[in-house]
Amino acid sequence: MSYCANLPANPAIRRILVLKWSAMGDVIIATALFEDIARAFPDREIHLNTLPVWRDLFAEDPRFRQVFAVDLRARRRPVSHAIEWLRRVRAGRYDLVIDLQCNDRSRLLLGLLGLSGCRIPFRVGNRRQWPYNIAPDAQPGPAHSITKGRAALRAGGIPATTPRPVLHVSDYHRDRARNLLARHNLEAGRYAILLPGCNASGHLKRWGADRYSALAHQLHRQGLDRVVLVGGPDEIEECRRIAQACGPWLVNLCGQTAILDIPPLCEPARFIVANDTGTAHLAAATTVPMLVLCGPTDPRRVKPLGDNVTTLQADLPCINCYRKDCSHHSCMAMLTPSRVWRQLREIDAGLG
Repeated sequence: MSYCANLPANPAIRRILVLKWSAMGDVIIATALFEDIARAFPDREIHLNTLPVWRDLFAEDPRFRQVFAVDLRARRRPVSHAIEWLRRVRAGRYDLVIDLQCNDRSRLLLGLLGLSGCRIPFRVGNRRQWPYNIAPDAQPGPAHSITKGRAALRAGGIPATTPRPVLHVSDYHRDRARNLLARHNLEAGRYAILLPGCNASGHLKRWGADRYSALAHQLHRQGLDRVVLVGGPDEIEECRRIAQACGPWLVNLCGQTAILDIPPLCEPARFIVANDTGTAHLAAATTVPMLVLCGPTDPRRVKPLGDNVTTLQADLPCINCYRKDCSHHSCMAMLTPSRVWRQLREIDAGLG
């Protein structure tokens, strides 16, 4: 089996299904691959299968004729959800499936489709094993998800060149962002955005409220009019602590934004500082310089996509441990506010 083909040149491919389920950061990164796929197949019908929590991200996305979501992570009635997925995909009569999830579950479900008699002629994955018949050579690890995804597309003759996430933000969300900017007197180039949280289960990825508040004070002293906090429900307490330690020049928008409000809110910012968090990947859809602070997670695997993104990590033997608990958290403690400030000055020579 060759495992390679020029899929865009095949006129028999009329209907395409793209699979991407989780997690938030990986879904945002995959939007660059979605753009590559849409460009390679401009006159074909493309559907997206994702999880219900991400469906609204693509509600007005012109790249997809249809977006359908099945809660394959549900703990209740998992078999019924799997059966629903199989039914939906069988009914789609797809000529090509591009699996950008490529985990045990997606491979099993695609395999079950084949065993049940549902023939999908072309099945793209990131490894040369059943049920895929289009896949690249093995990738050396640790590999970023974009590296694996691009390799899979190229095995199918699909050029993979989009440099950053591509999200289609509606006028509704752009208006919401404009209203927030006006309400808080946020002028283009005169404010920084901090993304100080992450989901609760990954608390070791947080740099910490005390360090973020110290950095916010430094930024304000050096002439920025405003420092803005952005985050979701898991980060409200972290952002509250930072806000309490700062003055009225700090704007706490945590919990006040929808997911698609965030890119247009970031677009006029001077720069962004973030933990390894899903919102950092949203912000990477802009061209704004961003510094991402990494500790227990490997920047080679988690860095948001784009040449405007820089990562900073301490030099310790225990970095990239991916632990959920730690007695000393040295990887973040060694990233002092002064060290982060120096890195920001290298990114933005106009600071200080």
